[in-house]
Amino acid sequence: MQDTTPLPRPTAAPGWQRELAHAVTTLDELAAALELPAASLGKGAAAAADFALRVPRGFVARMRKGDPHDPLLLQVLPLARELLPVRGYGSDPLDEVAGLQHPGLLQKYRGRALLVTTGACAVNCRYCFRRDFPYASASLTSQALDGVLQALADDTGIEELILSGGDPLSLNDRRLAVLIGAVEDMHHVRRIRIHTRLPIVLPSRVDAGLLGVLAQTTRQLVVVLHANHPQELDADVAGAAARLRSACSLLLNQSVLLRGVNDEPATLVALSQRLFDIGVLPYYLHLLDPVRGAAHFHVGERRARRLMGEVAAALPGYLVPRLARERPGAPAKVVLAPMLHKPAHAT
Repeated sequence: MQDTTPLPRPTAAPGWQRELAHAVTTLDELAAALELPAASLGKGAAAAADFALRVPRGFVARMRKGDPHDPLLLQVLPLARELLPVRGYGSDPLDEVAGLQHPGLLQKYRGRALLVTTGACAVNCRYCFRRDFPYASASLTSQALDGVLQALADDTGIEELILSGGDPLSLNDRRLAVLIGAVEDMHHVRRIRIHTRLPIVLPSRVDAGLLGVLAQTTRQLVVVLHANHPQELDADVAGAAARLRSACSLLLNQSVLLRGVNDEPATLVALSQRLFDIGVLPYYLHLLDPVRGAAHFHVGERRARRLMGEVAAALPGYLVPRLARERPGAPAKVVLAPMLHKPAHAT
């Protein structure tokens, strides 16, 4: 099942890998880049030791200098409160480890299979629901690859293969080519879906090498980006999105509703409008998964539905993402209806 076609080996690391190697990884670096006193970022050293700080410098450049409450900063900033236990918040909020069919292979919903391809990401988002996932033993290793691909080939009920992680685009082009190329022999797999934040935080990842890998598949290719705030979507991201559109059938975005980041109607409206401006369709707005360390981002379901009611009133339906949450063991995501309000002047 494994594609053994030799690929040319690059003579030097691609630019995106060099950028990634120079990501910001300390609170002092982050404070200096934002022209903030280190004390203004709080006492997050212990939280950073528990779950590392990692953010590309290009993403830091989109943060407002001198603003400790910048919405992009808040997504990556370690805080001491992350270490406080909160009832209902745990290390595996979606019970994924118990659902593994093979190392790295999850089948939560009928007709779809998800590969946890890697534990690597370009950015460590503090609300990540897999921040405690046991990647060393439960992600897709080279040793497990043949067995996983055989399991996918044998299960003819699978119509869509989802590449997730970590972030699948943090894999090098050779590794991605193996995974995507293997599907060519699985005639029952109609679609490949890639979930990634790299084109948002590290748009240089969408280079000629990646586009060449994506072009090799004859399957429908869906790419789901992850942006939470319109400030993330600068000209470089717009360029990456344009390049991706040339290689895929559908380009979507999913966000997480985060207190202090995007929990205002105007922000969500602006996010949807900016996404559409760069050729990306809003897809899901997720309620926070109750992962350890992320309780300070929580927005309640009732407030979330009221927010989405205001968004729905301000935008055409195709720009309104579906408000959803995941529940362990459910046969599908739970989609929540916006709470609509009659305008005060209506009769």
